[in-house]
Amino acid sequence: MSDTTANLALPFILPAQAQKHVTHNEALQRLDALVQMVVATSATNPPAEPAEGEVHWVIAPATGLWTGHAGTLALFQDGVWVFIAPKPGWSAVFLEEERLKLYDGTDWIDTPLPDAARFDRLGIAADADSYNRLSVSSPATLLNHAGDSHRLTVNKSGTSETASLIFQSNWQGRAEMGLAGEDRFSLKVNGDVTGWRQAISVTPEGYVRQDQRPLARAALNTVTLTPVAGSFTGFDTLHLSGGDVSLGSLLSSGNGRPLIVPTSGLYLLSLSVRAISTGTHTVHVSRNGTADVLSHIGGAGSSSSVGLVWLDAGDALTLRHLGTIQYEFGYGKTELCLALL
Repeated sequence: MSDTTANLALPFILPAQAQKHVTHNEALQRLDALVQMVVATSATNPPAEPAEGEVHWVIAPATGLWTGHAGTLALFQDGVWVFIAPKPGWSAVFLEEERLKLYDGTDWIDTPLPDAARFDRLGIAADADSYNRLSVSSPATLLNHAGDSHRLTVNKSGTSETASLIFQSNWQGRAEMGLAGEDRFSLKVNGDVTGWRQAISVTPEGYVRQDQRPLARAALNTVTLTPVAGSFTGFDTLHLSGGDVSLGSLLSSGNGRPLIVPTSGLYLLSLSVRAISTGTHTVHVSRNGTADVLSHIGGAGSSSSVGLVWLDAGDALTLRHLGTIQYEFGYGKTELCLALL
């Protein structure tokens, strides 16, 4: 029969043994260290001033009083170090890491999760709550395939609900994409001035809409005019408009207002002209009254010109006339169409 127990190596009190209390107390000290075990550190050398009953995990290369005892538990008992070899399946709380670990026969490992488990909430380096039941704080998140494809599903209960991804900057929502309160797929953005706006949407039938795309069809009210050579005319009405295209202040000529460009970009311009007088005439699309960005030369009747032009936010577009020609202005007559590409 062995002198110690099989698992914790507790010393037995033997028959006719003297000073039985010594053996008994030794067993209690070992129990005190190993039951509800707490490991203070994982270290290669002993601390300078250990406390009675303190336990450490000795790692290689062990030095000092721990030399030759790597891979054991060092228990400070009665002023000396007692070394205990752990067995597979033992558990301990490691204070430095604030983790409960299991001994696998070689090293202490984190407690493995079961193959099938359900959690009410889960935080990975973050705190989960009753609303954000899964919370992850990490430089990146990888969702990988398991041999072939990989699909991420975001489901909602009905058409009027939302299934979307929100992108934030310093905890302020800046963009959202998904099914937001409807079954159209949309991309929304949030500007400090404009607030939330739907930039692009796709219907369930596959039709794409650009709801905030700058565009306009601008003309004066129906009128016949003979502009003075070198003078400017503008527009009274936006028959079509989108994306914050607007009209400015009344021109000094009294004939309409400039068309104001809302954002910088490459624009498609289409100028249509209807002249009554015979002879060649020239009409320019003028930017800010100083630069001609599209020119049209024509004769009597209807004609048009198209061009691609880079425009900056805030540019004011008007028509600059050369010669003395009578024009018909209005919808479908002399007008300017504009669209951001």
